[in-house]
Amino acid sequence: MAFFPFAATYSKDGGVLPAVILIASNPAGSSGHFHECKFMNHDDQFTPRPVRDSQAEMAEIVLPNDTNPLNALLGGRLMHWIDMAGAMACHRHSHCYAVTASIDHMDFLVPVHVGDLVILKSSVNRVFRTSMEVGVKVWAENYVQDECKHVSSAYLTFVAIDRAGNRLPVPAVIPETEEQRRRYEDAGRRREIRRAHHARHDR
Repeated sequence: MAFFPFAATYSKDGGVLPAVILIASNPAGSSGHFHECKFMNHDDQFTPRPVRDSQAEMAEIVLPNDTNPLNALLGGRLMHWIDMAGAMACHRHSHCYAVTASIDHMDFLVPVHVGDLVILKSSVNRVFRTSMEVGVKVWAENYVQDECKHVSSAYLTFVAIDRAGNRLPVPAVIPETEEQRRRYEDAGRRREIRRAHHARHDR
């Protein structure tokens, strides 16, 4: 699935100018997905936005070149799709460049086979000034047998940056449902665990 976001252009003083549509690129061999969207206007750049505004969904049909010799989906291919789905949610929420910073532990719960339809749904769980935690959930649909199975779930952290690679503040996210509020609180706890982990390894 191709994704063609809007790209913001900037004036010499850093202001946002009217945007034009550009194909997203990944410059300088960046390991993260590097896309840019447009700000609607200067006043709403930092207005808190509801989780529903960031929700994204993508679908992929598993083809032979996506699989291993057992005709099961490659884990690396699924991780790539998860990264893409997470990036889409971040673009919708932040309206700016977003790069992948980290991904939490993942389990592959069931095998996915050639011909299956993989559905990925993502949304921003919480914002921490310049970073965003995104949740991605993956299902595999066998449309012949009318079955749908949970394949994997993942939490990714993306960072908003400008063209020069400087971090940018991101609008807060507003959870509206009980499930979204639970994810919001859980994201705070996961962040503390990540920070404690990094602190131990930096000693």
